Amino acid sequence: MVRPHVARVTQAVRPRAGRLTTPQLTAVAATAGLALAAGAVTVAGPWDSTGQRTAERDWAASRAPEGGTHHARTSGTHRTSPRPAPSAASVLAGLGGRAGTGPAPTGKALAGVLDPLLSNPVLGSVRTAVVIDVATGERLYGKGAEQVQTPASTTKIATAVAALTALGPDHRIQTRAVLEPDTKEVVLVGGGDPTLTARKPTDGWADLSTLAEKTATALKARHMDHVTLSYDTSLYSGPDLHPIGVNDNIAKVTPLMVDEGRLDRSTSGTARRAPDPAADAARTFADLLHDHGVTATAPGPSKATSRSQALASVSSPPLSALVERMLTNSDNDIAEALARQVALASGEKASFDGDAKAIRTQLQKAGLPLAGARFADGSGLNRADRLSADLLAALLAKAGDPAHPELRPVLTGLPVAGFTGTLSTRYTDAPTATGVVRAKTGTLTGVNTLAGTVVDKDGRLLAFAFLTSDAVNPPNTLEARAALDHAATALVACGCP
Repeated sequence: MVRPHVARVTQAVRPRAGRLTTPQLTAVAATAGLALAAGAVTVAGPWDSTGQRTAERDWAASRAPEGGTHHARTSGTHRTSPRPAPSAASVLAGLGGRAGTGPAPTGKALAGVLDPLLSNPVLGSVRTAVVIDVATGERLYGKGAEQVQTPASTTKIATAVAALTALGPDHRIQTRAVLEPDTKEVVLVGGGDPTLTARKPTDGWADLSTLAEKTATALKARHMDHVTLSYDTSLYSGPDLHPIGVNDNIAKVTPLMVDEGRLDRSTSGTARRAPDPAADAARTFADLLHDHGVTATAPGPSKATSRSQALASVSSPPLSALVERMLTNSDNDIAEALARQVALASGEKASFDGDAKAIRTQLQKAGLPLAGARFADGSGLNRADRLSADLLAALLAKAGDPAHPELRPVLTGLPVAGFTGTLSTRYTDAPTATGVVRAKTGTLTGVNTLAGTVVDKDGRLLAFAFLTSDAVNPPNTLEARAALDHAATALVACGCP
């Protein structure tokens, strides 16, 4: 499993001196810690007074001579990937600096740079784009800005903002074991934590073995070493199978699972999944109870009553860490779990329909441009999702607003070009963009999207969203991705007065 304190500040700087301008180096450093535009803010929770995550700062400052993280990429660093970013000192020097003090690019200049690139036929017949100046919130460039189309996995940006808005960055998801009174029935109650793990090492994620150990201790204190085991998945309603059907990209959406129902040792990407993740988790829990001296019957489904007595519980890392992992690895299971949490917090049913209503409600409260938008899931796997480039860019700009520090995991979780997650093997031939472009990718057949942030040549932090598609003649995915990467790289190089 991956460590919950992710998206380190040390990821942001390319180790080759001279590749970035001085304004970019300062702005990237400040952006990595997210001391954005209007300066420092003071908030409670996992953030310090500069708006940087305290854990990031402490971890980064202890590293020498190199730093960086990879969100548990199981295959190791790609041979063409850049070396890890330099150690903390040079990165942290820019914190509290003046990201965004250089001149913002003009709309005319951006059109001159982006229009030809977005006209590339390899992107397909529909191409929309928006660029926003994060410091001011002003839209600098728009091409079909309000036109909605299938966003693919960039939908996860909306899910992240909705979850953080509804629940806050410190929210944790609990998995419980309870005892029904006057019986020997132990119920394992799913709370919706998709990062619950049964593996070693746990790397800071909630641990089913720890829950079993605590449960066994509580049972033995009651002189019980033989129990009936059941499991409760009643927190969610409606179908548990995503509309795409059985697919290696996602497990059944259930409030109880371990290791995302994966049947291999992977922690991200595609994998075969358990046909019934909840039952699989309960069987694993029974085995772990046995390891701690308590024998349990073969588990079956049930529902904990209001009279049940607490035995033990474990909690997920804070929501900020779940959001970061979801965005970095484009994790569909976490995305759907967070959408369910939004529904529960919003008073909606924890189902695909309830999730969609709740996400829209939370974004509407935040004053975001939702004209024409449609949410069908939390992950973007559903082709019925419809978002505009205007909305995606506005979501990113909102996450960079100093008035909303609770949304900063949306930016710290974005994959970093050439370093992390779904961008770890992209931009390796674009040194000016490596470490400077931070963006969420999106890919379905015929759909290619990219939305994130860049620091331009003058040190200005820009949020961008590029959505492209062609249902009739689906583009070559690799060619379309390269064209989108080229457009983002052009923003980095833009002085564009």
